[in-house]
Amino acid sequence: MLKVALLCGGKSAEREVSLKGGQAVAAALKKLGHQFKIFDPAKDLPLLAQETKNYDVAFLVLHGPGGEDGTIQGFLDSLGLSYQGAGVLGSALAMDKALSKILYQEAGLLVPKGLVLEKNKPLPQINFFPLVVKPVSQGSSVGISIVRTPDELDSALEAAFALEERVLVEEYLEGRELTVGILREEALPVVEIIPGEGHTFFDYQAKYTPGVTQELCPAPIPEEIAREAQRAALAAHQALRLRHYSRTDFILVGERLYVLETNTIPGMTETSLLPLAAKVAGYPFEDLVQKLLDLALTAA
Repeated sequence: MLKVALLCGGKSAEREVSLKGGQAVAAALKKLGHQFKIFDPAKDLPLLAQETKNYDVAFLVLHGPGGEDGTIQGFLDSLGLSYQGAGVLGSALAMDKALSKILYQEAGLLVPKGLVLEKNKPLPQINFFPLVVKPVSQGSSVGISIVRTPDELDSALEAAFALEERVLVEEYLEGRELTVGILREEALPVVEIIPGEGHTFFDYQAKYTPGVTQELCPAPIPEEIAREAQRAALAAHQALRLRHYSRTDFILVGERLYVLETNTIPGMTETSLLPLAAKVAGYPFEDLVQKLLDLALTAA
């Protein structure tokens, strides 16, 4: 039996998703026979610092700034409390979509062409449409817009800059959306994501509205493309200095795979993408939670 500090909630735009995932992990911990206490980083970090000695390990179900960017990881490191997933460096690299793109390219992976814009600085000439506008360090598709004409650009930039000082503008690639989880150094089966009617991509509503999106695992793609997606996901995981687990998202255009981003704390409800792939690979949800606890308690 382990004593687990379960961290969920936080202050990011993904707070509600985090709380939902925390409930699923809490249920799994209960079934596994572990003791746990829930801490919400929005208000409970001083309490966790006081009670650290009461816990064997922390389990993070946090998303977005303050949860996946290395902040909470550094706090837990300072307390000497182990946790699953990426450390400070890997979390920070993966959270910054501009930096991660550079590392993907150095690892030989394809990425959409794009550029980084900064708030209150002159905008360069943008002459490729359609395009995607996204904040550099948000998750769950928060603040993302697809811009098909120059007339739509200003409002998309305004929405993204409302969230962050830096915005990534990328070419819009139309293709099949795939995602691949990594568990330790094992690539899980590929998942294809098919957003429902009215959703041109896997946006926030498509992600979290039950029944809106089809998630097919294993993805109905040729075996050689599935193997390449798994290889690329592991390469992305390693390029960003990650550990334990991650999930990398791709766009498949013809037979070419483009890396979009890597999630260092993937969603953890029982129907989330990484748990779905883990289940197909032979890890039911409780087994996945136990595996992550075991990894947190071992050396990186």
